[in-house]
Amino acid sequence: MTLPNQLTVLRIILSPVFLYCFLSEVIWIKQASVVVYIIAALSDWYDGWLARKFNYITSWGKFWDPLADKILTSSVFLGFAIVNLIPLWMVIIIVGRDVLITLLRVFAEFKNYQFVTSYYAKWKTLLQMIFLYYLLLLYVAQHSPEINYWYGDFISLMLHNQVIYFTALLITLITFHSGLLYVKRNWEVVLKLLKIEN
Repeated sequence: MTLPNQLTVLRIILSPVFLYCFLSEVIWIKQASVVVYIIAALSDWYDGWLARKFNYITSWGKFWDPLADKILTSSVFLGFAIVNLIPLWMVIIIVGRDVLITLLRVFAEFKNYQFVTSYYAKWKTLLQMIFLYYLLLLYVAQHSPEINYWYGDFISLMLHNQVIYFTALLITLITFHSGLLYVKRNWEVVLKLLKIEN
């Protein structure tokens, strides 16, 4: 197994580790969730760089790498729902859309079809990542007494229920809309995939 593929496996393994740390009542373990996520996110960047630079591109990697990314981000969004930072129905839409589109794209590539991507979808991913880091860092900071002591009022303001709710709602709508446009743009490929299955 190539190093990029090993990093992909590491990212999958770190996803439940992150969730366990994030949900822990022990302060230092909860703080460790930030480190775990950053390591997992960096592994994503590094394995992509290695695969491109040294041509470590395998069928296994093409299938699992994007799924590993979604497993990681899904674990973070699920954690947010469990601690009631954002509503579960929003998480279901965000995760459901991303996993479905990823599976379609991977299956299409397996059948030698190419899905057309757009800058809109890339902006969607960027917004998700910014929001994810925003919530993760502030939530963990709020539960860290040494940080909350000095910046508690600011953190509470930045984590105001209405601010988080409407920001999450906007990202949910953008995610859902980009998914619809993605399927519409690649509808002919989707039909070909369905014919292959039939």
